[in-house]
Amino acid sequence: MVPINLSHRRTHNLLLISKLLSLRDTASPLTLVLDSLEQPATPLLKEYIRRAKLSKVHVTLIAFETLKQPEGVDAFVSTRRKSPADIVKEVSAVYQPIAASNPSRRRLILIDSINSLLGSKRVDPGFHLASFLGSFITPTSPSAKVDASLVVTYHQDVPELPQQNPYSPSPISVLTYLATKGCSRPKPGPPVFGLEEEQEGVLLGRLDRLAGTGKAEGIVIELEHRRKSGRGVLEWYLLPPASQYSPQHLKEVVTLLDDNVLYNPPMEQDPGTGEEEPTSTFELGLTDRQRREREGVVLPYFDAQHGDGPGEGGRILYDMGEEDDFDEEEDEI
Repeated sequence: MVPINLSHRRTHNLLLISKLLSLRDTASPLTLVLDSLEQPATPLLKEYIRRAKLSKVHVTLIAFETLKQPEGVDAFVSTRRKSPADIVKEVSAVYQPIAASNPSRRRLILIDSINSLLGSKRVDPGFHLASFLGSFITPTSPSAKVDASLVVTYHQDVPELPQQNPYSPSPISVLTYLATKGCSRPKPGPPVFGLEEEQEGVLLGRLDRLAGTGKAEGIVIELEHRRKSGRGVLEWYLLPPASQYSPQHLKEVVTLLDDNVLYNPPMEQDPGTGEEEPTSTFELGLTDRQRREREGVVLPYFDAQHGDGPGEGGRILYDMGEEDDFDEEEDEI
């Protein structure tokens, strides 16, 4: 039987990841995806796009690294030789015809790599990262009502450039602070492999593909969801490869990492180990003779319980010895 707390956690956290990936109830206006060379964020972004098409959500990709428009993307915005202000204007322009014809249609904006913008020479010293990201999810006019969600990818393996102002926070600190609703991190799960082992001479390729076959193996996602109260929910998930289900698949495909036998194998207990006594150098048991002798011993307080008159049941029987000092005055008192 599954424990109640595990069953409740499974139901709650699976619903949470389903709402986040399907963009239901504006689960996260800003989601930060931290990926690595071993597990890139591409499978997770493809899952966002697949679910957006099922929910009829308009998808806009701000491409810093992507060269061709992926399948399922409605608007492809290339950032080549464009300033941050030009990028914001173009992203807003591609959605204006959609908003005019269908004001209630939701929108998903994907940034494939924010590192390219942070290290670009086109960014002036007065560039404000929070204002740049907020311009995508904030309506341009008070009358406009746009239900937009922004997913930003940050490569953890790309070294950060030195800050011009040593007192200003680093870009990753700003991004982590802004992503108050959700933070998804594709990363290897326990046991760790490759670079996560931190062993000299250990090098491994992409863990989302089997070595030598090119077959997708799926990724492990660490999700940190931050509520309005500030309380965080941390959970590990397993996203299977897209080849295992069709693009029109409606049932939830993400599972908890605890439910996967490769990461959490069941522990088989030896049936004879449950009744073993603790090991010791002393003999803790009794023989039959010792048990009979112990049962035949009459303890002193048993005689005091057999009194004839009233109040005699609590009488204490004591025989004085030679070493006892009897004081008659104290006895009279």
